[in-house]
Amino acid sequence: MNTQIFESKTEMGAAAAAAGATYLKSTTGENGSAAIIVATGASQFEMLDSLRAQDLDWPVITGFHLDEYIGMSIRHGASFRKYLWERFVSRVPLPMKAFHFLSGETDAQTECDRVGDLISQTAIDVAFVGIGENGHLAFNDPPADFETTVPYLVVDLDDDCRKQQLGEGWFPDFESVPKQAISMSIQQIMKSRTIICTVPDERKANAVKNALQGAVTPEVPASILQTHPDCHMFLDTGSASRL
Repeated sequence: MNTQIFESKTEMGAAAAAAGATYLKSTTGENGSAAIIVATGASQFEMLDSLRAQDLDWPVITGFHLDEYIGMSIRHGASFRKYLWERFVSRVPLPMKAFHFLSGETDAQTECDRVGDLISQTAIDVAFVGIGENGHLAFNDPPADFETTVPYLVVDLDDDCRKQQLGEGWFPDFESVPKQAISMSIQQIMKSRTIICTVPDERKANAVKNALQGAVTPEVPASILQTHPDCHMFLDTGSASRL
């Protein structure tokens, strides 16, 4: 695992986006197309700002949505579909080949099956992900299912995860935070050829330490990244403070 530490979130995000873009340029040059996974949340603001400005052949790039709350309207301020549309998909210089959003407003298992079928037919070149305060990867909270091979699954969100969403300002109170979500599975994320993991802020320092230096265990879902052959960690001084 390659780990880099930066003084600011802006530097961190720019470096993560540039690294991902390097892989994508190589892939589109060789294969004529590429596919990515895109995460959301406050940790991805700077990376996505930089990624959409990269000189990439966007019309041959397909994107997949990492996770979404169940029962979440696209009009809600915490909707990840809304986030991705406003912060990324609608703002790349040219339209992408496709972006497969997850809907939280339809039957959850049907939606898992629908997008799961699409991603099962696609080789993912770069996954842009983060790590949660509880060590989660996507919405796979501890103890995560390291074994399931289904691409997407319905998951229960633990209290620590829900408190993080509240603390980041997405919801007015704890009771408003959904208790379930659709999440890409651990095994599906790990199929990605390259993983770019961007994790800022001191509030995630303990999760980063456990994920990078602790045992590989479902109790720290992101620890599975230690076993990936091409994973790159981008941290700021806060998130790296306990390493």
